[in-house]
Amino acid sequence: MTVLVFGATGGIGQALARRLAARGARPFLVARGEARLAALAAELGCGHQAADLTDAAGRQAAVAAAVADGGGSLAGLALCVGSILLKPLARVTEADLMETFRLNTAAPALAVQVAAPALAAGRGAVVLFSSVAARTGFANHVAIGAAKAAVEGMTVALAAELAPHVRVNCIAPSLTRTALAEPLTRSPQMAEAIAKQHPIPRLGEADDSAALADFLLSESAGWITGQVIGVDGGRGAIAGRG
Repeated sequence: MTVLVFGATGGIGQALARRLAARGARPFLVARGEARLAALAAELGCGHQAADLTDAAGRQAAVAAAVADGGGSLAGLALCVGSILLKPLARVTEADLMETFRLNTAAPALAVQVAAPALAAGRGAVVLFSSVAARTGFANHVAIGAAKAAVEGMTVALAAELAPHVRVNCIAPSLTRTALAEPLTRSPQMAEAIAKQHPIPRLGEADDSAALADFLLSESAGWITGQVIGVDGGRGAIAGRG
């Protein structure tokens, strides 16, 4: 059955799409850039549609295309989207807060809303993405920390509302080597310093989170819902480092 992946050309989304295809699931890929999206879909032999998650018409059209691809139902929905806005409180604007919430929280919620009937028909699963910063305080993270904390609250609310037919879980990564995080990882010195702040002293790789997302979308996770699971090298749970 079809699994809809928003953000499919990002690091985690792309790694997840490859894992889904490798185990015989049928990913349906959605991202903003048509060229990269089409190339990945051709490589994996699956459907795709270019759309911006924050655009209502594009979001609805993408879900509709995926549902058609799945014959009227969906086995899963992965919202592999997000931003990393780092600003000190003194410089954060209302627009920063609203746009960060719109991309990271509101748009994923509305995608689940549109996809919910097809997910229920397919007894499917939803995977959302938070951040270690939702529960662990870091300076300059007021906008993204607040938005991702809202994702975690949304996860448990949706899990309650959509049970028993749809499972909803959330992954909370720490800093991961993706294009989105490149401003923080391009300097070897900075990357090494951040890596050392983790009990397992390295940065995340896209496949670390994709592996968990693939599991949560699979039937092997059939009794798991309403969970927020860290993929963070222990940074969110173990004290004593950075």
